[in-house]
Amino acid sequence: MAWHNVGTMALFSENQSVALSIAGKEVALFHVEGELYAIDNCCTHAGVPLHEGKIEEKCVICPRHGAKFSLQSGDALSLPAFTGVSTYPLRVTADKIEIEIS
Repeated sequence: MAWHNVGTMALFSENQSVALSIAGKEVALFHVEGELYAIDNCCTHAGVPLHEGKIEEKCVICPRHGAKFSLQSGDALSLPAFTGVSTYPLRVTADKIEIEIS
């Protein structure tokens, strides 16, 4: 496992999401209610980038068919998705955001 620097808190405003490519993985970083979440950036139903979805509380809704995923656990919470997405540990040190990816 390795920690990857992805920027500072100043780069991510509240209720914002961005797509990142880290160690060969496409990751979506979300800033919601003062917390950061990192999940796979691909809907398990349609392959659509999740960072483009609507943020609703601590969930993201896929922009194509409306599948809902928990930002905390990665679980698929509504159809048409049956399979969840991976989540990644985050840490903020001296305003620097790091994501752990193997």
